[in-house]
Amino acid sequence: MATTDRQATTLALAHALSAAERGLAVIPLSRTKLPALRSPHRAGPAPDPPSCHGECGRFGHGVHDASTDPARIRELFAAAPWATGYGIACGLPPHHLVGIDLDTKSETDSSAALRELALRHLFTIPPTVVVLTPSGGRHLWLTGPPEAVVPNSAGRLAPGIDIRGAGGYLVGPGSRTRHGVYTTAPGTSHLPPAPCPPALLRLLLPPPRSPRAPHGTPDAHDGRGLVHFVLAAHEGQRNTRLFWAACRAYENGIGPALLDPLLDAARATGLTEREARTTIASAARMTGHHP
Repeated sequence: MATTDRQATTLALAHALSAAERGLAVIPLSRTKLPALRSPHRAGPAPDPPSCHGECGRFGHGVHDASTDPARIRELFAAAPWATGYGIACGLPPHHLVGIDLDTKSETDSSAALRELALRHLFTIPPTVVVLTPSGGRHLWLTGPPEAVVPNSAGRLAPGIDIRGAGGYLVGPGSRTRHGVYTTAPGTSHLPPAPCPPALLRLLLPPPRSPRAPHGTPDAHDGRGLVHFVLAAHEGQRNTRLFWAACRAYENGIGPALLDPLLDAARATGLTEREARTTIASAARMTGHHP
């Protein structure tokens, strides 16, 4: 068993060094997929100082330890000889990696949910690195612009779809965990991470905060703009525009107040009330609200 662990650690280090050559910052992971090095502050009187992101000079600060320097990576693995995998930090230059985690454990089909989002928001996922998980899930690697800070989220985009952004990490291919080995999907290992489609990036970024009107009433300009956006829909755009407008309404906290105006606008474009209610309910669920 000890020999097997040493072999797994050696392989993990080799994969981590290879990833670093591609500009991906890495950290060692244990079989649980968690950072292999525990916090140096855990024995103190309080939890980790939130202000310490490795400035103390010791290892054990999770993704803040991530590096592309081969010497430092070897030091990290030497300090964690039980590591059997490696994590790739997201959001760091030069790639500003964004991970789309399609989970198979969800009650809904996460791949189908992503396809539905792509159809509704008119984007396609370009050819990119795809990592297969032991449970049958998939990690899609995309890159974001330097100025965009994509947050981590679980199920916010759609049920079964988790996002790994700034401050998060992806389990690297070649890592061995309790449940098996992460592998690169055939034909994608030599691809560079593809740029995130702008329409998808807008969904991943936090919605801009807008001033709320007094007494909980929606901002008249924002509400009218969304209703007019739906009214301007041509045949073939009606559901897509209604879904987009409803998502923006719920994200800005005016979804319930705009329900009737959006329904009226949708019916005016030719949708039935049932179709419109179904689309608005889908938008509510996609944004984490109850229709």
